[in-house]
Amino acid sequence: MAKVLVLATSRHSHGGISSVVAAHEHTPQWKEHGCRWIATHHSGSALTKLAYLVSGMAQYLVALPGCDIVHIHTSEPPSAMRKTMFMRLAKLAGKKTIVHFHAFDTSTTICGPHADVYRRLFTMADRVVVLSPSWQKAVAEAFPEVAAKTSVLYNPCPEIADAPQPDARQYSSEEGSILTAGVITDRKGYRDLIAAFARVAQSHPHWRLTFAGSGEIDKAKQLADDLGVADRVDFLGWVAGANKDRAFRQASIFCLPSYAEGFPMAVLDAWAYALPVAATPVGGLPDIVSDGEDIMLFNPGDTEAMALALEKLISDTDLRKKIAQKSNKFAKNTFNILTIGRRLGELYNSLK
Repeated sequence: MAKVLVLATSRHSHGGISSVVAAHEHTPQWKEHGCRWIATHHSGSALTKLAYLVSGMAQYLVALPGCDIVHIHTSEPPSAMRKTMFMRLAKLAGKKTIVHFHAFDTSTTICGPHADVYRRLFTMADRVVVLSPSWQKAVAEAFPEVAAKTSVLYNPCPEIADAPQPDARQYSSEEGSILTAGVITDRKGYRDLIAAFARVAQSHPHWRLTFAGSGEIDKAKQLADDLGVADRVDFLGWVAGANKDRAFRQASIFCLPSYAEGFPMAVLDAWAYALPVAATPVGGLPDIVSDGEDIMLFNPGDTEAMALALEKLISDTDLRKKIAQKSNKFAKNTFNILTIGRRLGELYNSLK
């Protein structure tokens, strides 16, 4: 069985890549292929980033001779530039390579000023993995020469012990909580969400909005105060483990107001907890979902449409239950970690 080195951000980083790799750690394929996760990056100061890069490179050079496949996870240009060094060493050592592309925007990556970095990285790879059919199309249009070796592997929903079931939930329109998760930045649309919540807050006085994530918390608090909803907006900071589990179990609705995503791990988390989702049609979501059937969609920045979507989910408990059931179906079928793990194992086997 081929042995695999997995190059990615640290497991202690905040972000989608580490969440994806952590999910795969618990699949049979990870053990079968003797996968080893080498952290090559960690968010923080320049010194922290350099330390992780140097440490990761040292571990890589020691482990490289004993592996068969190098599985490289990458996203934005700084990541792609770092990973090019690792790729060149892998090819010099005669190893098979996979580039797993997690970027959230074509304009900053494959269609941006650093497009040649991605062209070189993808050209050297034996396989290029993307997160959805729309990303596969984008890569093929940007780099036709790598289209034939590009394939889709969805990000997985995490496995949740005793996950909430749609039919067991309480679907009250009188009180509840809207949850959003992720780094609090303008790209994630936190300002829009607070503005949309302010539109529905007066009609639903016992509903709350909860942010789970680090970032511009002080600015978000100030905006909530300016809009008169500060007493009904909670900020948990970055959550993990039991605290994350509690936040998702206590939520009634999940909302993703992002402007750009690859395939949003936050939505996959919400599906794993059978939460009804309202979101922008970003990244790979439009390839999968249908507005009003299994999700409520609104365009990025359209606070009026977001407020309307939230109003419908709050007021129409039958709609909320229907979408929760579809979320549960996504988690158990298309995005089941065991299913996606098997597909990754098949990809590894194809490179032997």
